[in-house]
Amino acid sequence: MDSTETHMADLLLGGFVMLGAALVMVLLFRRFGIGAVLGYLIAGILIGPQGLELISNAETILEFSEIGIILLLFIVGLELAPARLMRLRQAIFGLGLSQVVLCGIALFLLIMATTNFTLAAAIALGLPLALSSTAQVLPMLQSSGRLNTPTGEKAFSILLFQDLSLIPLLTIVAALSRAPQEAGAQSGWLTAIYGVLAIGGLILAGKYLLQPLLKLIGRIAERELFIVAGLVAVFGGAALMEFIGLSPALGAFLAGVMLANSPYRHELEADIDPFRSLLLGFFFLAVGMMLDLNVIWENTAFVFGAAIALVAVKITIIFCLGKLFGMPTLPALAMGMLLSQGGEFGFVLFAEAEKAMLIEPEASSLFGAVITISMAMTPFLMLLAERSNDGSGSSNADLEDPEAAGRASVIIVGQGRFGQTVSQMLLGAKVPLTLIDIKPDQIDTHQRFGVKVFYGDGTRVDLLRRAGADEAEAIVFCMDDPDFGPEKVKAITQSFPSTKLLVRVYDRRQLIELKGLGVVGMKRELFESAIHLARQTLYAIDVDDSLIGEIDEEFRQRDCDRLEEQIKSNGDMFAGVEHRFGIDPPEQK
Repeated sequence: MDSTETHMADLLLGGFVMLGAALVMVLLFRRFGIGAVLGYLIAGILIGPQGLELISNAETILEFSEIGIILLLFIVGLELAPARLMRLRQAIFGLGLSQVVLCGIALFLLIMATTNFTLAAAIALGLPLALSSTAQVLPMLQSSGRLNTPTGEKAFSILLFQDLSLIPLLTIVAALSRAPQEAGAQSGWLTAIYGVLAIGGLILAGKYLLQPLLKLIGRIAERELFIVAGLVAVFGGAALMEFIGLSPALGAFLAGVMLANSPYRHELEADIDPFRSLLLGFFFLAVGMMLDLNVIWENTAFVFGAAIALVAVKITIIFCLGKLFGMPTLPALAMGMLLSQGGEFGFVLFAEAEKAMLIEPEASSLFGAVITISMAMTPFLMLLAERSNDGSGSSNADLEDPEAAGRASVIIVGQGRFGQTVSQMLLGAKVPLTLIDIKPDQIDTHQRFGVKVFYGDGTRVDLLRRAGADEAEAIVFCMDDPDFGPEKVKAITQSFPSTKLLVRVYDRRQLIELKGLGVVGMKRELFESAIHLARQTLYAIDVDDSLIGEIDEEFRQRDCDRLEEQIKSNGDMFAGVEHRFGIDPPEQK
């Protein structure tokens, strides 16, 4: 067997060992209700150099698996249209900035007070500990459907600012450096200027290059080309940021934001998400493999004590900031627990501090172990947070996954005013229902009336499957969501072909978009109530009853005719305008 064949055999064996260990440990930990991240970490420890020594090249695996973080930020960007990102700017630059600054200062002071590190070393160790793990927190928010909740949005805003803060933190480390200055080294301020120019360039490229390219691909109708174009945007943005010395994840995030308004974003997300999940699993496997057990064994009290102190300080500060920014008590506490760990960028900053001769390699290993232990604590803290959120006075009361629901004939997604009316009518016919809503406050209100509503994003196929959609007779989407478009509807109809879909649509535009996609019933949310109020107005001004009935019937027919013409014209809102009352018919030539 030659060297190439030997290398391939080692690669295949290594893949088998890593995936097998991950499969066993994640299944075991999930069986006991513990997060998958801890399962990956323990699997990495077991097969790594400090365990059974089955895998040795953890650094290479870590570098490769960081692509998972890049893909994760891209998928998050796909869910954040520029308008929504602007809405979050106060949380990003207010809450996010406050968290990084206050946690960094507090941890720096704690290291100075309890250790013999120099001032520069304490800064280089304390500031990176303020950052949390994007790779751990975002998948937890996504899998639970909480990314779009108020708490999830604030947590994401903090994480996004932490990614941005990598630039000034690297600049601080470089400014404190004791190492000889490298010839031609780029200053931190110049890097920041290049970063602003690169972000502007990416935005312009997205608007004037990527969007037209996707339209062209749409005419060709090759699905694979959408994936290729998306990945070109991801790796192009990431490579640009890496080239100028910034976080490649930031470039991938911007690429996602550029495509957030694209009609193909759901397809891109569905195709890329499996790769993201696998590579993030490899990332945490590699972190576990790199954990120096000798350092922990020789400094057990310090490592665990420092990890507990790190978690306690961050929970306290983030909780107080959450309250200051208007969050209820339990969501603020849950956010503090969610972001209490150290992050993967801590490893990057510790390595830079080593190169800058600010800390010894032993200190880097020691605090790397602290970060890893704090990551391992997060799943247990989140279990504690979920169990504490069962009080009736909490806005997050009893947020139970639809998997716990019994099988029902109809699943109703959305329990606002519209959904409540639909569910009441069906309950009057004694139809078994499963009710789902994504707003914790809405669930809390229903719970006070003794109505069980399950928590989650009911437009996600995986959540609907857990709720028993494959056995239900119908799914009724009653939420007020103008963005519930063809991509999501197609995914749901393809996943549950025998289940009937009915949709509350925002307006005629959304109705036209969903026409012909297998939806058996659609109703514009204000259509009937507006007609009813018009009838009451005509009654109030003494219009004859028979005339009111004739106007009602004629209006419905005119609206139906106009809608048919708009559908035939591929959504042209001016098609059939002559059917409206008060519009003079065009003159015959």
